[in-house]
Amino acid sequence: MSAPSDLPLPSGGFCGRSLACRRGERLVFARLSFCVPAGGALVLAGPNGSGKSSLLRLMAGLTPPESGDLLWDGTPIAEDRAAHRARLCFIGHQEAVKPVLTVAETLAFWAGMQGDSRGVEAALARFRLAPLARSPCRLLSAGQRRRLALARLVASPAPLWLLDEPATGLDAEAQADLAAVIAEHRRNGGRVVLSTHTPLAIENAMPLSLLDFAPRRAA
Repeated sequence: MSAPSDLPLPSGGFCGRSLACRRGERLVFARLSFCVPAGGALVLAGPNGSGKSSLLRLMAGLTPPESGDLLWDGTPIAEDRAAHRARLCFIGHQEAVKPVLTVAETLAFWAGMQGDSRGVEAALARFRLAPLARSPCRLLSAGQRRRLALARLVASPAPLWLLDEPATGLDAEAQADLAAVIAEHRRNGGRVVLSTHTPLAIENAMPLSLLDFAPRRAA
């Protein structure tokens, strides 16, 4: 749900205020505001090049905004970027899978980054990867690699999920698994922001069209 930039945002939640993003010489979007409360889901819409991936990278703290602020429960994330990185899981177009590691080793590595590897077995089961646990990642199909990337959401849980086209390469069964994991995360108070061209069953999601924040062109 977008929020006019001249109105105050709620003090709670993950929020952006009057954000602008520049990529090279091009201003991608401007005056963009949003707020995702606990249990909320924000779905980014817009054609390729409208800024969906750029906005997700801003939200993850990977690139700074041209202007505006990102806040967590009213506190700018710029005040403690390490704390913000620790509270999120960002999954982009690249799966970040090492060919020489097995499926289980890959999940154990990501879980270990969060200091707790107890979720590996659950992650294998939720994304139907248990039969492949000992298989080297170089042998996985594109769809299996995508399921492995998404299994990180279960293996190394975080309050905020940022997902860039997460359903790419997934069959209908895997898409249903993803939707179920998102629903469970939200029931537990988690927040989700995602872009997708594939319809996913996400209840009560707030839409945000990047076209609404495209810079005005001079006549």
